[in-house]
Order: sequence, then structure tokens, then C-alpha cells
Amino acid sequence: MSGRVEPRQLALALSHSESLTRDNFLEGPANAAALALIDSWPEWPNRIMLVVGPEGSGKSHLAAIWAEQAGARSTSAHLLSASFVPDALATGALVVEDLNSSEFDERALFHLINLAREEEAFVLITAREPPSAFPVELRDLRSRLRALPTISLLPPDDQLFRSLIVKFCADRQMAVDESVVGYLATRIERSYAAARRAVAILDTEALRLGRPVTRALAAELLRKM
Repeated sequence: MSGRVEPRQLALALSHSESLTRDNFLEGPANAAALALIDSWPEWPNRIMLVVGPEGSGKSHLAAIWAEQAGARSTSAHLLSASFVPDALATGALVVEDLNSSEFDERALFHLINLAREEEAFVLITAREPPSAFPVELRDLRSRLRALPTISLLPPDDQLFRSLIVKFCADRQMAVDESVVGYLATRIERSYAAARRAVAILDTEALRLGRPVTRALAAELLRKM
């Protein structure tokens, strides 16, 4: 009994890394505008650009592609401080990820935007919702955020949604056939986060139960969700 439990726990503890290269980015109408922005660098309409999209929509993947192209440094918005800004812009390009309404230093972001303009640096900011709607106290920062050109990532269409399920399975080295993909695609919420969550649950439970990933297993699990 203990011999079976130990390898199962080891398997569940393994991390599941995703490839964030340009070749592994799934293209579709939902992300065409954002991908075109990344591919068009350095011919951007503004040196500071904002990409907005829901959880799991590919913002970090796009940011990683651009960072590789531009030699950009990367930081999370909640870690940004005024004293860190000059060093962050040292390469002339910076990714600021996951800007949200409650976890960022307004003065640091204001300083970043101003210094980036002065030094003609490129900045790519990602967020789940438009910062123009944030309750920002600094009036000058509020006006600057509202002026930033914004590219939105849209909900996935059917083809992209199915491709996402396949990719998330491949990232976890899960062997699935079309019946599993089709079943999930027609029965879970059509969102990036839902696809990732469903695949993670399916993988975890298949390992826990020692069963192959089949349509029958997917049906069992979805009835419990």
C-alpha cells in the first residue's frame, strides 16, 4: 500500500512548466491584435503599451516573447518601487506584469511612466482590467493611465479553446484523445482559466486514482465540480 502512495505523491508534487516561446503561442482572433503588437516592436504607436485580458489569456506568454525580443527586464507591478525604477529601465525595455487596482505604488508607477518617456524606453504593462477604471488617487497618474494605448485579449473562439485544452494537457504530459478534448470543450465555461483548471483537476485525479485520462473520467469529475 505504502509503495503505491509514495510515487503518486511524488508525481503530484512535480511542477508543470509551460513553454513561453513564440513558436508555442496559440494564435487566434482573440489574441491577434496583441500578438501583432508584440511582433511589430519597435514600431509601436506608443513606447508604453498596455495589454489587458482575463486570467490565463496569454498575457505573461506575450510578455515573455517581447522580453526576449527587446532584452527587457521584468517585474510584478506590486513589487515596483520608486527607488527601483531607474535600474528597472536600465536596458531600455521593461515588462510590468499584473497591474491591479489595489496592489501597486502609485508614485512608483507615475515615476516609471515619466522616466520611461524621458529616456525613450519601452514599457509593456499587463493587467486583467483597464487601469483607466482603477480608483487612482494621483490625478496626474490617472490621466496618464487613461491615455495609454490598450490592446485587449478577447474570450477564445471554439478552435482556440480546443487548442488551449490540448496545450494544457501537453504541458502536463497528459495523453488525451479527441473525445476528451471535445467533451471538455462543450461542457466547461469557455474561458482560459476554466480550461486550465479543468485540465489540472483531471490530471490530479487521474494520478490519484491511477486511471488513464478518458472521457468517462472527465464526465465523473465534471459532475462533481
